[in-house]
Amino acid sequence: MRQDEWRQSRDLRLDALRDPDAAIAFLDTYERASTQSDEFWAERTANASEGAGAAQFVAEHDGALVGTVTVLIREAGAIDHLDRAVDDARADVVGVFVRPSHRGDGTIDALFDAAATWAGDVGAIVMTLDVHEENARARAAYLRNGFTPTGETIAGPIGPEIVMARPVGRE
Repeated sequence: MRQDEWRQSRDLRLDALRDPDAAIAFLDTYERASTQSDEFWAERTANASEGAGAAQFVAEHDGALVGTVTVLIREAGAIDHLDRAVDDARADVVGVFVRPSHRGDGTIDALFDAAATWAGDVGAIVMTLDVHEENARARAAYLRNGFTPTGETIAGPIGPEIVMARPVGRE
C-alpha cells in the first residue's frame, strides 16, 4: 500500500467491516470506523507504507483493491494489539480481508506469501494471527497457507480465539 492510496485503503477497510463475518473477524466496527477523519486514514496508511514496523499488502484487480493483509512487527518485550506481552519477536497478521468475488482464486495465498517475504526481510522468523473459533472460513484459509494452531487460545474482545503461527521460511 502506498501512502497516497489512503482513500482506497479506507474504502476497502470499510467494506471489510460490512462483511457478514466482520463481528468475528475484526476488532473494529463499521459504525466506529466510518466516523474517522481523513487524517486518521491518511496516517494509518502512511504507517503501513513506511518503515519496518508495519506493512499493508493489497491485491488489485482491474484497478480495484480486492484484498488486504497487514503485518505488524512486534519486538520481544512489547505489548501487542490485545495488551499481551510479546515474549519472542514476531510478525502479527491483522486486518485480513478478501472481497467475496475473489475468495478461492488465490488472492489470499499471494497476499500471505508477500507478507511472509516482507516479514522475513525485516528479520521475523514467524507470523502469528488470532482467529475466532467460529470463523471456519478464515481458519481454513489460514491452514491452507501454512498457519497451524499453536495450542494457545485466548478470550479476545470478540470471543474465544485460536492463536496460529506460520514460519516465514528464512533459512
